[in-house]
Amino acid sequence: MHHRITAIEPQQRDPERVSIFLDGAFAFGLPAIVAAQEGLRAGDYLTEEQIERLRALDEQSKAVNAAMNLLARRPRSEREVRDRLKRKGFPPETVEAAVAKLEGWRYLDDEAFARYWVENREANRPRGRRLLEQELRLKGVDRETIRQTIDDTELDEASTALQIGRTKLRTYGNLDPAVARRRLGAFLVRRGYGYDVVRPVLDQLFGEQDDEATEDTGTRAVRD
Repeated sequence: MHHRITAIEPQQRDPERVSIFLDGAFAFGLPAIVAAQEGLRAGDYLTEEQIERLRALDEQSKAVNAAMNLLARRPRSEREVRDRLKRKGFPPETVEAAVAKLEGWRYLDDEAFARYWVENREANRPRGRRLLEQELRLKGVDRETIRQTIDDTELDEASTALQIGRTKLRTYGNLDPAVARRRLGAFLVRRGYGYDVVRPVLDQLFGEQDDEATEDTGTRAVRD
């Protein structure tokens, strides 16, 4: 069965979209650029299959726009975009088509996303390799990409763990040193640092405390 395009009119609420009228009645909307690319004109006839394909293109366009709005806030992994589009109710075939288009445009690139994630964490909220790996796995990045990205970044875990630990230690006030050491160690492990990094940091920080205490005792003795 064929349906005649009786009108193609710009939509008032969105001038970048057009309304397609078939046989004198509104049938569906399309991005104006899609209508132009498809060469649609009033007077043309469309089959049911052509109509379904055009509606699918419209859904893909909506999915791409939704993904672009998401990516405008910050880079996202492919899985994040897929999950968000599914939650918005787009069918699997539409999600696949939208993701393929975004990948073709280089808006979706898990390697670039992993680099962004690691560099952003290092600059703003440093954490150890283990936590970075966990975060990126939850974002859907594959293990090899994660490993290569973190290796290329050359994390200085000892330095960042020491910096974080020294700041955190100030919040423990007058806690018994043994209690403070246990708490600080647990805190650094939760931030993704391995025991091979945490132990030397604790030794250095609490060694510094012991040195300060010794200096204070010596100063008081001289004064007395």
